[in-house]
Amino acid sequence: MAYRAAACVGRRSTALISSPHLNVSFPFPSPRRISFPLHPPAFKHQICRMHKEATLDREVLSKEDDPLSKNWKIKMLYDGECPLCMREVNMLKERNKLYGAIKFVDISSNEYSVEENEGLDYKTVMGRIHAILSDGTVVRDVEAFRRLYEEVGLGWVYAITKYEPVATIASAVYGVWAQYRLQITGRPSLGDILEARKKNKGKVCNDDNACKM
Repeated sequence: MAYRAAACVGRRSTALISSPHLNVSFPFPSPRRISFPLHPPAFKHQICRMHKEATLDREVLSKEDDPLSKNWKIKMLYDGECPLCMREVNMLKERNKLYGAIKFVDISSNEYSVEENEGLDYKTVMGRIHAILSDGTVVRDVEAFRRLYEEVGLGWVYAITKYEPVATIASAVYGVWAQYRLQITGRPSLGDILEARKKNKGKVCNDDNACKM
């Protein structure tokens, strides 16, 4: 994809966020302005390498998850083109081999169905993490992570986020990450991604792989 390639060339590197599920750090921004300082070239190469790993991870995930999804208790809607997100998805996937409770759904796939996922469209799910319980209940943000972790025996990781003031703090930290996730991972803005997907869907392709985002 053109925009993905552009993300790896000449893009400004950015500061990282700290959250319970990411091995990265983020200095809390001032209320009025957030700046993203340049990092050494090595950081750019790391981001590009992570994008390549994410692509391979998506292929493996799509091939291996079906047998584990028949009796799912919660469905995780994830962005398969987000390298940092894929690291967490793969960790949960590995744990899920013991539980078979999570169904993983890649929203960036051409096969993603809004109708099969409680009407949640690509733009909505790209903005914040969403998960769907087996009864159709939609959960978002930190609660989604807490529910997912509980289903694979890691509920203690997010247990404290049920209580104040931790709940408010965790929500605020996640909100910052969600807002700047694309910039942090060296990707185009959501508007650019949506426009690229719109143009891509309008193409007539002989090769299905050529049209995938």
